[in-house]
Amino acid sequence: MTTKRILIIDDEYDIRAVAELALKTVGAWQVSTAASGSEGIAKAVAEQPDAILLDVMMPDMDGIATFQALQANPVTQSIPVILLTAKAQATEKRRFAELAVKAIITKPFKAMKLPAQIAAALNW
Repeated sequence: MTTKRILIIDDEYDIRAVAELALKTVGAWQVSTAASGSEGIAKAVAEQPDAILLDVMMPDMDGIATFQALQANPVTQSIPVILLTAKAQATEKRRFAELAVKAIITKPFKAMKLPAQIAAALNW
């Protein structure tokens, strides 16, 4: 079995660091990170990860705009995306559900359970 590669796109350093550590140690996955939507898109194109963990609320280019850009690009449109959000209200969840995302994980998340949540969402 090949090692899964996941890209974390989040503007908060602490969230990226905690998620990266959990995914590397518990999930035994290769992890790369990006601090903005535009950096994340560039890395997704270059690295072709197996999945993307994408923060919704980011400055400049938010997660929804980033997701739409990923979907519009033939090189990245087939990469599964999981949204990471602090907005857990029903209206936002419905809006996110209308997008073709694989899952929504709410912040704060339990770091040690994150790999299992992602694996379950993606049937890994």
